[in-house]
Amino acid sequence: MDRPGRSAEADPSGAKAWPPLPFEEWRDTYATLHMWTQIVGKIRMALTPSVNHWWHVPLYVASRGLTTSPMPYEDRQLEILFDFVDHQLKVSLTDGATRSIPLAPRSVAAFYREVMALLADLGVDVKISTLPVEIPKPIRFTDDQQHASYDPQAVSRLFQILVQTDAVFKEFRGRFLGKSSPVHFFWGAFDLAVTRFSGRRAPGREKPDRVMDEAYSHEVISHGFWPGGEWPGAGTVESPVFYAYAVPEPAGFAEAAIRPAQAFRSRELGEFVLPYDSVRAAPSPRETLLEFMESTYVAGAELGQWDRAALERPSAVG
Repeated sequence: MDRPGRSAEADPSGAKAWPPLPFEEWRDTYATLHMWTQIVGKIRMALTPSVNHWWHVPLYVASRGLTTSPMPYEDRQLEILFDFVDHQLKVSLTDGATRSIPLAPRSVAAFYREVMALLADLGVDVKISTLPVEIPKPIRFTDDQQHASYDPQAVSRLFQILVQTDAVFKEFRGRFLGKSSPVHFFWGAFDLAVTRFSGRRAPGREKPDRVMDEAYSHEVISHGFWPGGEWPGAGTVESPVFYAYAVPEPAGFAEAAIRPAQAFRSRELGEFVLPYDSVRAAPSPRETLLEFMESTYVAGAELGQWDRAALERPSAVG
């Protein structure tokens, strides 16, 4: 049963709380917004002190959209918010200064110029790499005239999904006593994720990779939400999915029995996935998503010989 006060109580079907978001219907907006979040995310990465596993890089779900959280700059701090309610990009500083620009159709190149000019006007001098990451055929922000769409209704639906997912992910995170990541939005792949750690270091990777070596320096089981899109080597995923994976992947994990029945191992993605549409159509989307997260975690933790009794709250150990 859903908890009192949750939106699902007023909308048992989940239709409003978990709206549809077919990839094809907002493909162009998605591509544009992805690049905009990379620009702001790179600003956060440039200004924020490094944290293990790249935890200084992501954005976070906030009450009105996605935020950098406060970032230090000289004797001030600044925050950049994608306000998906009023559809504004808002910049605020601890000295009281604020600026905003509308989130509306414009090219990535134009957005980049406006953001950098806005920061300069506030006395913030920051330099970032203008080359996008984790996408095929990247175009530098300064040159990208191709992506210039913004559908506020589609973005509002995305935000509603992120709000609901963020709440479930935080509930799942709270069941764990061991080291766990914040629930955060990685702008590189455009996914919301939460990760549990066994406490043991992971074996070294065959091919050294600075990004991956830092991300997966320790054993993890990770869960996330991805709206779909281009996946390297797998073509286009046309609908949103929840995912689960383990690094390193223990023997037998790919063949593990998981729940609910709609979840499966994706050969193309190399991960367990649960279609978002299966969650939103369920009598309780929250319970369905938690079942997926718990069953995939238990499978990975058991096969990986994690010390579950020490890592989980007693009520969460099955």
